Amino acid sequence: MGIAPAAAWVAVRGDLDPRIFLLTGAVMFWGGGFDVLYSCQDYDHDCRENLHSVPRWFGIAQALVISRAFHVIAFGFFLATVYAFGLGKIALAGVILTGALLIYEHSLVKANDLSKLNAAFFTTNGLISVMLLGFVVADRVI
Repeated sequence: MGIAPAAAWVAVRGDLDPRIFLLTGAVMFWGGGFDVLYSCQDYDHDCRENLHSVPRWFGIAQALVISRAFHVIAFGFFLATVYAFGLGKIALAGVILTGALLIYEHSLVKANDLSKLNAAFFTTNGLISVMLLGFVVADRVI
């Protein structure tokens, strides 16, 4: 998933502008963050099957910290993308809202309570993807 922005850029533009790696980094760390978060629910299975997932390797509490760190990095890449491509205030507002939604997402999940994981993972990340696209498109159109 992380390489998708760069691959799409090459497919459409026929070149590889180094700025696209900012968006590639954002998508990679955003996806990595929610994948680590979502994989916490498989901790018991991963232990039984001797799988080497982040939650099994580091424990659920530390996996949540890693997920948060990935999302902080993603947010930084999203901000850098706005500035690198000269996007305006509407796109910036979308990125700031994305940051707020990521904070909300992490507020739903605790190491000892994964009961809201689906709301955090599916609902919040689905909203982020559509919302951020809408803000960037609106920024370019307006």
